[in-house]
Amino acid sequence: MIILQFLLALVILSILVLVHEFGHFFVAKKIGVWAEEFGIGLPPRIWGKKIGETIYSINALPIGGFVRLHGEVGEDKENIKNPDRAFVNKKALPRIAVAVAGVTMNIIFAVFCFSLIYAFTGVPRQVENGVVVTQVSESSPAEEAGIMPEDKILSMNGTLVDMNNLGMLIDENKGKNVTLETSLGEKNIFIRSEAPEGEGLLGVAFTNMEFVYPPWYVAPFEYFKNGVDDTIFFAKQTVLGFMSLFQDITSGQSPKGVLGPVGITLTLTEFVKSGVVSVLGLAGIISINLALLNLIPFPPLDGSRVVLIIGESIFGKKFIRKHEAHLHLAGMAVLILLIVVMTFNEIPKLISAGSISGFVESILQ
Repeated sequence: MIILQFLLALVILSILVLVHEFGHFFVAKKIGVWAEEFGIGLPPRIWGKKIGETIYSINALPIGGFVRLHGEVGEDKENIKNPDRAFVNKKALPRIAVAVAGVTMNIIFAVFCFSLIYAFTGVPRQVENGVVVTQVSESSPAEEAGIMPEDKILSMNGTLVDMNNLGMLIDENKGKNVTLETSLGEKNIFIRSEAPEGEGLLGVAFTNMEFVYPPWYVAPFEYFKNGVDDTIFFAKQTVLGFMSLFQDITSGQSPKGVLGPVGITLTLTEFVKSGVVSVLGLAGIISINLALLNLIPFPPLDGSRVVLIIGESIFGKKFIRKHEAHLHLAGMAVLILLIVVMTFNEIPKLISAGSISGFVESILQ
């Protein structure tokens, strides 16, 4: 079972990368660049078929994918067979559009993931009366009285309740029998005088929000609006996280909360156990991280390509293209080294945790 969950996690991560690469592929073809190959996985190639002018391939390493554009970076004129279809020969703005297309697709995919969550759960709304039970502790007074998650508590001994007064009413009536009016009828319940650690006197957690399904003719718009709001929220949180990471590095501190390939894959593997909503949420967050990470102007990330294209107007095309391939190669070497270091740091943590669940719990604390 765990192997299946792990493979599913790899598939999801590959989809995130393929969505990114499809953005480059789609816009490149729209502006007339020859897309020589669109690959699923990373080389060496296992299978490939040429359809039209593009080779569609399946490769040995089942992680992500790639797009190979004609005349993409640092190529000599002799290697450019079709100058009119070469990426380097297109104008600056179309090339920038290709560079940021992957980021755009990851943002769109995040909106899709978050919107789809609301199709499963409904849209949050503030309740007009009472509070909504979100959790009931085992062997608590609430459980013994038959209160269940998603029930509404409307009043206690005739007093209308809300988020502000329910806790106070429970405390005032500890050690007493009370009558709760709920969405399922009246419940007679004894409020204990003391509660176990981590529980309340009644044994419930509650909120003033509920999830409802809008009418079918407005539902897609409601889901989309909430998906956009979530994407903006997590994008802001990601930027703050990057800023905190940069501060840690510049101050000589060890970065906290940074996951490498092992950590990301195993975290997603663990989330697979929790069902489709959890997977969609994490996939959306990872997609946002992938988008914003690629905006960093460090080769070979997309942000560096935008900077180099802009730099051509300052330093000249000849100068930039002379050094572009070397910059990409050096940047790739640094990224690979970083991935190797992070992987070697995460494997001992996985071994010491003794399980994927323990490892994920330790890194999420």
